[in-house]
Amino acid sequence: MAKSSADDEELRRACEAAIEGTKQQVVMSIRVAKTSGIIGIAGKLSRGAMAKPRVLAISTKAKGQRTKAFLRVLKYSNGGVLEPAKLYKLKHLSKVELVTNDPSGCTFMLGFDNLRSQSVTPPQWTMRNVDDRNRLLLCILNICKDILGRLPKVVGIDVVEMALWAKENTPAITKQQANPQDGPVTSVAEEGEMTVTVERELVSQAEEEDMEALLGTYVMGIGEAEAFSERLKRELQALEAANVHAILENEPLIDEVLHGLESATNCVEDMDEWLGIFNVKLRHMREDIESIETRNNKLEMQSVNNKALIEELDRLLERLRIPSEYAACLTDGSFEEARMPQNIEACEWLTNALHGLESPKLDPSYSNMRAVKEKRAEVDKLKTTFVRRASEFLRNYFSSLVDFMMSDKSYFSQRGQLKRPDHADLRYKCRTYARLLQHLKSLDKNCLGPLRKAYCTSLNLLLRREAREFANELRSSTKASKNPIVWFEGLTGLNQSVNNADTSAASEAYAKMLTIFIPLLVDESSFFAHFMCFEVPTLLPPEGVANGNKAGDDKDDDLCIMDIDENDNKSGQNSADIEALNESLHDLLDGIQEDFFAVVDWAGKIDPMCCISMHGITERYIPGQKADAAGFVRILLDDLESRISMQFSRFVEETCHQIERNERNVRQLGVLSFIPRFATLATRMEQYIQGQSRDLVDQAYTKFVTIMFVTLDKIAQTDLKYQDIMLLENYASFQNSLYDLANVVPTLAKFYHQASESYEQACTRHINTIIYYQFERLFQFARRIEDLMYTITPEEIPFQIGLSKADLRKVVKYSLSGVDKSISTMYKRLQKNLASEELLPSLWDKCKKEFLEKYESFVQLINKVYPTESIPSISEMRGLLASM
Repeated sequence: MAKSSADDEELRRACEAAIEGTKQQVVMSIRVAKTSGIIGIAGKLSRGAMAKPRVLAISTKAKGQRTKAFLRVLKYSNGGVLEPAKLYKLKHLSKVELVTNDPSGCTFMLGFDNLRSQSVTPPQWTMRNVDDRNRLLLCILNICKDILGRLPKVVGIDVVEMALWAKENTPAITKQQANPQDGPVTSVAEEGEMTVTVERELVSQAEEEDMEALLGTYVMGIGEAEAFSERLKRELQALEAANVHAILENEPLIDEVLHGLESATNCVEDMDEWLGIFNVKLRHMREDIESIETRNNKLEMQSVNNKALIEELDRLLERLRIPSEYAACLTDGSFEEARMPQNIEACEWLTNALHGLESPKLDPSYSNMRAVKEKRAEVDKLKTTFVRRASEFLRNYFSSLVDFMMSDKSYFSQRGQLKRPDHADLRYKCRTYARLLQHLKSLDKNCLGPLRKAYCTSLNLLLRREAREFANELRSSTKASKNPIVWFEGLTGLNQSVNNADTSAASEAYAKMLTIFIPLLVDESSFFAHFMCFEVPTLLPPEGVANGNKAGDDKDDDLCIMDIDENDNKSGQNSADIEALNESLHDLLDGIQEDFFAVVDWAGKIDPMCCISMHGITERYIPGQKADAAGFVRILLDDLESRISMQFSRFVEETCHQIERNERNVRQLGVLSFIPRFATLATRMEQYIQGQSRDLVDQAYTKFVTIMFVTLDKIAQTDLKYQDIMLLENYASFQNSLYDLANVVPTLAKFYHQASESYEQACTRHINTIIYYQFERLFQFARRIEDLMYTITPEEIPFQIGLSKADLRKVVKYSLSGVDKSISTMYKRLQKNLASEELLPSLWDKCKKEFLEKYESFVQLINKVYPTESIPSISEMRGLLASM
C-alpha cells in the first residue's frame, strides 16, 4: 500500500511553518480535495465545482489546565507554499456525514454549529482512499472524546467497522507515560512500524473481555449458528416456565386479598343506598323552598311594578300639563321690554315641553297614547301661534327703529359737520330680543329667513343714507384744486411747470371714509351674524367700547349667550349657514359701495396721483377681513382696489397718449419737454406710495419710459442729420434728472442703465461722423490698406494702384498739413450742433480719445506697409490734442 500523506514529515513541517507564531502543535496533517456540494433535484448533494487541493491539519494548543483543538484548512499559494485559509474549532463540530453520492466512500462533510449561514451547504472533503479517510476521522473522534468529552454525530459510517479497522492497522506500540496536565495522552510508535496513530480504541478493554467471557460459555464452532440459536430458545422457554410456577405457588395469598376486597364492596354498597335516601328527602325540601320563593318574588315584583307605574304616570301627567301662565304668555302676551323675562321663561318651557314629547326623552311606547297625541298637538299649536306673533312683532320693531333714526337729522352728517355713525342705541335695543331670536330658531328655523330679510332691508336704508351724507359732506369740506393736472400735453418749453398744489387732502378724505365705515360695516356684519343666530365665527366681538356701546359693561348686553340646546353648540362651520349669511350680508350692505366709488372718482379727478395712496390704503385693510362675517366687506375692498387700479390705468394711458402726440409737433431740437417732466412726475408718484402700491407704480413707470423712448426714436428719425445729437442730449437729460431716484427705485435704475447704453451709442456714432467728415481721405486710405491685407502681403501693397508711396504722401499732405486747423474745425462743428452746452466738455474728450485711437492704428498700419515713409508720430498728435 502506498505511503499515506499523514506520514509525510515534510508536509507536517510545512504546516507547522504555516501556523508558526500561533503556539499550536500539529497532531496530524493530510492532503485532501475540496469540492462544493450542490443540492440536486432529488434533494441529494452532488459534485459541484472543480476540486481544489487543500491540506487539513489537526492542531492543539495548551492554555492553562485546558487544551483547545482546532481543524485548520491550508491552501497552496502561487509559489507552492502553504498558507492558512480557514480555522475551525473542534468544540463546534456537531456532525460528520459521509457523502452517499461517492461510491468510493472517500468523501465526507464536517458540520459546525457556529456557522453564520446554515443554509449554505458545507464543503466536501475527498480523501485519496478509505484508509486516509479513516485515519483522519479516527483522529478527530478520539480528540473530541478525550479533550472535549463528547462525540459528534456520525452519519453514514459504521463506527464498529472503523474500530476494527483501527485495531487491524495499529501495530504494537510503546506507551509513554505523560503528565495529564501536559495534554492528552497520545500513542507514539516508531517511524515506519505503524500506519496510523490512534489515541484510544472505540471499544474499551473491559467491554471486550465481557464479550469474550459471554462467548466462551458456549463451546461452539464458527459455523454452528443454528445450534446456538436453538439453545437460546430452549433456555428462554425454561425461564418463562419458572416464572409461571412461582405465580401459582402464591395462590392462598391471592384468595385472602380477594376476600377483603369483597367485604369492602359490600360496605360501599350499603353507604350508597343510605345516601340515595337522603338525596330524595333533600330534593323534596328544595322543591318546596323554591315554590315558596317563586310566590314571594311574584308578589314583590307586582308591588314594585305598581309603584313604578304610578310614579311614571305622575311624571307623564306633569310633562303633559300646560301651566296657565305660560299658555297665556305664549298666546296673548306682550313683547314689551319689561315683559321679556316672562316671554323668555315661557319659551324655555315650550322648548323643553317639545323636546320632552320626542324621542329619546319620551319612551316610544307612549307615542301612540291618545293623551300624548292630544298634548303634542296642543303644544305645537302654542309654538305656531307664538312664532307667528313674535315674528310679526320683530319685523315691525326693526322697521320702527330705523324710521325713528331716519327722521332725526342729528344722526347724519350736515353742512360743516362730519358725523360719525353711532349705532350703539340701535344695537342696545336689538340685544333685548337676542335671546328671543335664539328661542325662535330653536322652535322654528324657517321663521328666521323673513326676519333676517326685514332687518337687512331696514338697516340697509340707514347705512346707505349715512354713507351718502358722510361722503357728500366729506367732498364739500375738502379743499382741493378743481382744475385737473395735465402733465405732458401742450408743453413746448422746459421752463414751464405744472401746478404743484398739495392734493393729499383728497386721499386723506378717502382714508377717513375707510377709517370710519370699514370698521362700522365689519361690526354691523359681526353683530348681524350673532344677532340673527348664524353658526359662523366672527372677526370682532359684537359690542365694546370701540363701537361706542354705552352699555358695554352690562352682562345682559352680551350677545355671546349660552346656547339653548346643547346640540346647537357647534364649533365647526356650517357651509349652509355661511351661504345664507353671505346672501343676507349682500341685502344688508348692497348699494353702499356706490358712495365709496364716488369718493374714489372724485379724488382721481382732482389728482390721479391720489390713486397710488388710495391703492395702498385699501390694501392695508384687505388682510384683516378674514372672518366669515366680513365676506361682503372683503368684496367691497376688492371692488375698490379694482376701481382705483382702473382709474390709475386710465391716467397712465392718457399720459402715454400725451407723450405720443409730441411726435406730431413741428420739428423739435434739444431736450424734449416730456423728459424733465417725467422726472417731476416720478418724484411726485414716489411721494404717494404707501404699502404695497409699489407694483402699481412700477408698472406705470414701465409704460411711461417705454413710450418715451419709442417717441424719442421716432422724433429723432425725422431728421437723420441731427438724429444722434437729439438722442444723446435727451438720454443725457434723462439720466441727469433721474439720477437720485434711480438709486432708490430698482425699476427706474433699469431704465437709467438702458438710457446710459443708448447715450454711449449715440455719442460714438456722432463723434465718428465728425471725425470722418474732417479726415475722410486719411482713414479711407487706411481702410483700403486693411482690406488688401486679407489677400496679399504688406510688401505688395505699395505696388497697387492708388496705394503707392506717392499716393500716401498726397493723402498725408492733404489731411495733416494743417492738422491743428482741422482739429479746431472739428471742435467748432461739435459745438455748433449741440444745444446742451454742459455736454460739450465730455463729448470733446470722447472725440479726442476716439480720434487718437484711430490715428494710432493708422500709424501702426503705415509703419508696417511703408516702413521708410515718415508721418507725424503718435506723441506729436497727442501733444497737439492736449493743447487744444
